[in-house]
Amino acid sequence: MRFLFLVIASLTLGIAVGQVYSPNFGNAYEITLYVLIFLIGMDLGLNFNGEELRKLGREALTLPIKTLVGSILGGLVASLLLGIEPKWGLAIGAGCGWYSLTGPLIAQYSAVYGAVGFLGNLMREILTITLYPVAIRRIDPEKAVAMGGATTMDTTLPVITKFGGRKVSLVAFVHGFILTSVVPFVVPLILSL
Repeated sequence: MRFLFLVIASLTLGIAVGQVYSPNFGNAYEITLYVLIFLIGMDLGLNFNGEELRKLGREALTLPIKTLVGSILGGLVASLLLGIEPKWGLAIGAGCGWYSLTGPLIAQYSAVYGAVGFLGNLMREILTITLYPVAIRRIDPEKAVAMGGATTMDTTLPVITKFGGRKVSLVAFVHGFILTSVVPFVVPLILSL
């Protein structure tokens, strides 16, 4: 619980500082993300041998498929409950938490649903960061990785590793990598239907 409060306090402090001071970071976020992924790769390479990687094979490959299907079905159910055209719900769900891609892709067709896609997928990432430590008390830590979607390769990986453990970090990285590779094709495909 302490971690949850630290995350919420950091977010609140960041919003407050952003209201007072707004520096121009340029593409620093992108460079930081590449450094983060590089460090994650180094850590995985140092901590896992080939035998451990082979054991995780099937589970690490089936979880992203289940996550994508579940996300798309969740988007369909949400669109039906909200009374919107199903293609928007399907496309937003297919974003799998990758808000910086999903929002702009959908905005090419509709600015309103692009904003909804951005915010919905951003919320998925925030909820993963705050609720993964709580969720693994009731759900298997490897299956709970699904809640992070494509973000499990980068931004939510430190939280998943800290609370889920070393073995889960590899599943999370592969999960996020596969979804990150698939989402740029699935969202436009849905939108073109």
